[in-house]
Amino acid sequence: MQSHNLTTHTSERVQPAARFHIINIFRRDFDHYDGVPRINIYLLRLLFTLMFLFVSYESWTYILTHTGPWNNAQAAAWCMWGAYSIISFIGIIRPLKMLPIVLFEIIYKITWLAVVAYPLWSNNELIGSPAEGMTRAFLWVVLPIVAMPWRYFFRTHLLGKQTA
Repeated sequence: MQSHNLTTHTSERVQPAARFHIINIFRRDFDHYDGVPRINIYLLRLLFTLMFLFVSYESWTYILTHTGPWNNAQAAAWCMWGAYSIISFIGIIRPLKMLPIVLFEIIYKITWLAVVAYPLWSNNELIGSPAEGMTRAFLWVVLPIVAMPWRYFFRTHLLGKQTA
């Protein structure tokens, strides 16, 4: 009987430790995240945190310290970035609800890289141009592409299917 109790206690101690195994972050989590692997949730939270920190600081500093009359298009862009930064904070808390914002980020960055940076690069005019710095920042579009749980996004946002 004691042998059985020892075995039960041993397996109880081992089982929770196995739950936190590194492999488990790549498995689909149906209990908490509608079948999205935890790695995607962690990457999305990292992405939203970076967006919140960097975009908030830059956009709100510019908005709050601007002096003189605004150029309408420039003012609209800065206000959009300010709103984007606030929405990214929601993404830290509820990453799956904010996936359309991630798709927006992917689309505008890839589009900008294709229509602005690529022609400059192909003509050897990117280095030293005003677009060089933004190109470097926009090349990080790889992070949202990798973080995006594509299967979940298509299933829920495009096909409208309920999850688990």
